[in-house]
Order: sequence, then structure tokens, then C-alpha cells
Amino acid sequence: MQVVQAADFSLKREDSDVYETERTAVKEILTRVQADGDAAVRAYTARFDGVELEDLRIPEQQFADAYNQVSEEFVTALRAAIQNIRRYHEAQKRPSWMLPDEEGSVLGQIIRPLKRVGVYVPGGRAAYPSSVLMNVIPAQVAGVPEIVLVTPPDREGMLNPGVLVAIKELGITEAYRIGGAQAVGALAYGTETIGAVDKIVGPGNIYVALAKQAVFGQVAIDMIAGPSEILVIADDHADPDYVAADMLSQAEHDPMAAAICVTPSADMAVQVAKSLAEQLEKLPRREIAEESLRNYGAIVVTQDLDEAIALSNRLAPEHLELMIEDALSYLGRIENAGAIFVGRYSSEPVGDYFAGPNHVLPTSGTARFSSPLNVDDFVKKSSVIHYGKQALLNNGDKIITLAEAEGLSAHANAIRIRLEKEGGR
Repeated sequence: MQVVQAADFSLKREDSDVYETERTAVKEILTRVQADGDAAVRAYTARFDGVELEDLRIPEQQFADAYNQVSEEFVTALRAAIQNIRRYHEAQKRPSWMLPDEEGSVLGQIIRPLKRVGVYVPGGRAAYPSSVLMNVIPAQVAGVPEIVLVTPPDREGMLNPGVLVAIKELGITEAYRIGGAQAVGALAYGTETIGAVDKIVGPGNIYVALAKQAVFGQVAIDMIAGPSEILVIADDHADPDYVAADMLSQAEHDPMAAAICVTPSADMAVQVAKSLAEQLEKLPRREIAEESLRNYGAIVVTQDLDEAIALSNRLAPEHLELMIEDALSYLGRIENAGAIFVGRYSSEPVGDYFAGPNHVLPTSGTARFSSPLNVDDFVKKSSVIHYGKQALLNNGDKIITLAEAEGLSAHANAIRIRLEKEGGR
């Protein structure tokens, strides 16, 4: 854990490994899935997941059994989270609109849901029921009629019971126990069993990320997510134990995760460092969190809150916490952040699981220009142009002038011929 001055700090990860070996493997997998369909998916599932599957669909019995493997408290909490997440995303919906004018023209925009979306949910140690909720619910709110989910099985062909319950609670009826690049290929190209989708969303390992990148253009994707990040701006009024706990909530994700405290208080920096060391001792995922803090963790001491906010805006963190006095008054000064957690009780896990906003967020500084996963990611927009006769007569010459300025005489003629016939020129 480094303690540095703001001017000396940057969050640049080494780019020496460009994953050429993995890219080659992904390309081979996608090519074979496109050519051989189900047979290729089964072969790669046997090779990578260690299980031979006759039926790629998740058996109904696994869903039934899953409810006996989770607690009633889990189901109750999950249902409450679903309600919160759905309510938040319902507020994001936008209607189609039309704009008539006095010349008889109508201009507008039609907003329609995508027809078919694929959701990738990680498996193994990274099996998170919350990923099901955050990726499926905005698609449902958008009105997507066909949502297909894929998630990798274990060596017995079984799946995480929490994930299964989440799938069932959301009413998803098409779900397959496949993962990796082969699952991305099946969603992108289609197989005998799995119909091709219009968009693929959801997190995964490096093979999944590279496969999504490779099929982009054939289908849409949400984003290529990097390691998780949290930046906490803390002043003298912050509780150092809260700051440290929230930093560790992200550090335990991945050795590549970044957990940063930015503070104008040297005393707060010392207290946070002490609390981090104490809390690390008790963490079951201590080794992961420790490596994360060692490689990408930092406590940055700034001259004042202005410098702290400027540094945060420069880094554009995935998660930003404002643990400062009168935190809401600073909200308007935050320019770049995936999600902003305001005040001492707005701990990052509140957003990860329950509050309602989506936890699929831009990473690696991309919050400068991109947004959390939302309802707009699951719709498409068509412009509508119904131009009236009088509008064409009034504005045709201007359109011809612009077309001829670009040397496109056929464009100009398409307007001129109408002016001659309709306007008697």
C-alpha cells in the first residue's frame, strides 16, 4: 500500500501482456462454433469445464432443487433487491415521440426494444446471483421479448443454486449451462439449439471478454469491463474503519482491483492505513485483497478537497464514495464516475446488491465517456421523417445548395425533380 502525493499518482496498469495467446485461442473457438454449432459447444464444454452434456439447457430439476439449497432469508432478500432494481430502471424508460410543424411535416423517433438479448453470467468461484439481476432486469424493463442466459457448469454439470434461484425469480425460460468463448460464439452466431442474439451483455474472464470483443459488429455488446475500482474521498469527519472496509470490499474481488483513498488529512491517511491492516487479518479472501492493495492500492494525500475532487475527476473511477462533511453539496462537482456513493452510510455494497442502480459500471477511466448499464442499452431508435409538400417547396432550394456543395448531383436532382413536378418550376 503506497501513500503518495496527488501530483505523483496515476492508476496506469502495465500493458505488456496483450493476451496474444488468448486471442488466438478465442479466434479458433469462435471459428469452430460458427462452423460446427452444438457439436463444437459440447466439445469445448467437455474440454474446459470437464463435463459431457447431452442437453445444453439447464434442467428444470436443478431449478427446483436450488430452492432447497438456499435459505428463506436469501430468497426474501433477493426478491426485495429485484423490486428495488426494477423500480429504479423503470424510471429510465423513454417514450417514442413525434414533432409536428405548421408546414405539415412530422419528425420523430421510434424507440423499440431489441428482439433478442444474450446474458452471460460467470460460474465457478465468480458465480454471482446479483449479476443475473443487474443484466436481466434492465432488458426486461426495456421490453426485450427474448432473453437467453448462459452460465458455465461445474464438473458434474451443476450450477450455483443462488444463480439458479435468481434466474427463476426473474422468469427467464431459456437458459443454458455453457460458458467461455464457446458460449459467446453460440450467442453471436447461433447453433442448432441456441438462436443468435442481437446483443451480448454480462461479465466474464479474459476469454469471455476477448470473445465479446471479437464478435462485436456481428452483435452488439455492453462493454469490455476491466478490474474493479473504488476511490474514496475522505475528510477529517470520515470514519477510517468505514473507509478501509469499503476499500477492501473491492480489493477482495481480484488481485488486479484498485482501492484508493484520497484525503486532505495526513491523520486520516494514517488511520485508514492502520484500519486496513487490522481488517485484512480477518478477511477470508485476505491473499487476494492483500495483493490488490500491494499492487494497485493507494492512500493519496492532497492539499485540500478541491485537489481531491480534481484527482477523482482525472481518474474517473468505477465507484466513487464521498465520505466528507455535507457530501451532497459536492455532487455537482463530480464530472467522471461510474457510480457516486454519497455519505457515510452509502457503502459500495449497497449499490452492488440492493439499492437499485445498476452495478455494471464503466472501468479503467472509461467513465469519462460511458455510463452504467441501463434501459437504453436494450433499445434501438429509428428516426421518422414525414416531410410535407409545403416544407419541401419552402426548403428544397436550400437542400439542393447543400447537396451540390458536396458534389452530389443525384442528391440534388432527387429534390429538384420534385420541385419541378410539385411546384411547377
